[in-house]
Amino acid sequence: MVSQTNYVPPPYIPLSQSDAEAETVTPGDATPVQQHMNNVPEEWSSGICACCDDMQSCCAGLICPCYLFAKNAEFLGSGTLMGSCTTHFILWSLVNSVCCVLTDGILWGLPGCFVACYACGYRRTLRSKYNLQEAPCGDFITHFCCHLCAICQEYREIRERSGSSNPPSQMVEVTAPTLQTMELVSSK
Repeated sequence: MVSQTNYVPPPYIPLSQSDAEAETVTPGDATPVQQHMNNVPEEWSSGICACCDDMQSCCAGLICPCYLFAKNAEFLGSGTLMGSCTTHFILWSLVNSVCCVLTDGILWGLPGCFVACYACGYRRTLRSKYNLQEAPCGDFITHFCCHLCAICQEYREIRERSGSSNPPSQMVEVTAPTLQTMELVSSK
């Protein structure tokens, strides 16, 4: 069996520790990762079923998957947050509900293929951007069978690769004003 020496797993961050606390490693302490210029796809930084390792993406993906999908799409440069969120909401919620009502619940999961067709393009873009393996299976099948897990995995990957706890948004650096004091003027 051929060993892959270019994969370095991400550091483990316990659930009780925040990402900011985990990033306290100084650049002198960190060992540089050797970059290989070959076309061997890298592994994902987390598995498809690792949702509970990151409770932020897990809860967002479960409660409001259209928001998490839109954050991923926004990071990949594919539209605005509201546009992607609205499109995902229409394809996921409304089409599923209407199809379920019209067929008396027989075709509840069938409209999921509309979301899978739409979402697999974003997964393919993410994979090509970071040279990731097509795992655990093809992009369409991954989104068709495990859509919520797939968008959570994509969010975690973007977050891990961008090195930020809020990856898809563009942060503005804010500096505090200089210290101002008031002096009493004595009247003579």
